[in-house]
Order: sequence, then structure tokens, then C-alpha cells
Amino acid sequence: MKTDKTLKLELFFAALADRTRLRLLNLMRDGEVCVCFFAETLETNNPKISRHLAYLKRAKLVAGRRDGKWMNYRINQPNDKKAADVFVQIMEMLKEDKQMQADRKKLANVCCAPQPPVNIKPARKSLEKV
Repeated sequence: MKTDKTLKLELFFAALADRTRLRLLNLMRDGEVCVCFFAETLETNNPKISRHLAYLKRAKLVAGRRDGKWMNYRINQPNDKKAADVFVQIMEMLKEDKQMQADRKKLANVCCAPQPPVNIKPARKSLEKV
């Protein structure tokens, strides 16, 4: 019979056993990331990204925060000390992976936000009749 702790451990390792989820965690290493940045960086669709983020949320490895119409995600360190130690080691190992390094470079160059508003000067009044 599985205990609650065993189930949490199983979910923890299952969440880390997928390359896409590892790539997502790698992109969040330095802080929050908007879900649309993930899709563009990993060159995949939002539903696939959302499915993987939901899995990471169930494992309590990420937390989401809504900011207007944007959804941002960040890493949520495991509460269990031993799981947290394993997680830190995995994150360190990801730093050395060529694909993970390429993803982080690509993340630095993507943007989904609308362009800043452009100030439009009012039209000049028509020339007065002489």
C-alpha cells in the first residue's frame, strides 16, 4: 500500500522524468516566465506547454500567477529537505546541458508582449483660407 509520502515522491520523480518539463524548469531557473515565452522558446504550442506546466503544478514544483491576461510561472522548491536537495542537484546538472543552454539563450530573445504604445501627433489644422 502506497503512503502519502510515497505518492508525492512518485509524482516528484515522474515530473522530472520528461525532457520538456526539465526544459521548462530550466527556463524558470532565474525567476518567473510567461507561458507564451515557453511556447516560443521551445517551438511548440501553448496546449502542450500548459499540459506540462499542469503536471509540474500537481507535483508542486511550479506555481502560477496571473498578471492581467498573462500567466506567469516560477519554480516552487520542494518542502521536503531530501527532495529539495535532489531538485537542486538536478537544476545544477541542467546548467551543463547544451540544449538547456541554447534554450536559455533563446529565451533572452523572445517577447510576446505587445509593442509599447506609439505616440501619434495630432493632425495639423488645415491651412486657413486667405
